[in-house]
Amino acid sequence: MIQTALRSAATIEPINKEPRVSIAPLSSPHRSKAIAAVCEELNKTSTRFPGTKLRLHFAVAQPAI
Repeated sequence: MIQTALRSAATIEPINKEPRVSIAPLSSPHRSKAIAAVCEELNKTSTRFPGTKLRLHFAVAQPAI
């Protein structure tokens, strides 16, 4: 599932001066929920964007309706 998330589409955009990485929803809601939990754990690590002091924020994008 992690490999699928890493290969999926994503966007990076600045939100409140922090890069926000939004991963496209996966093929089923339970998979997206699992990856969202991984994102929450990553956010707790305060990972920095390489070469900067900017803190990355990870999330799963909401599915388009």
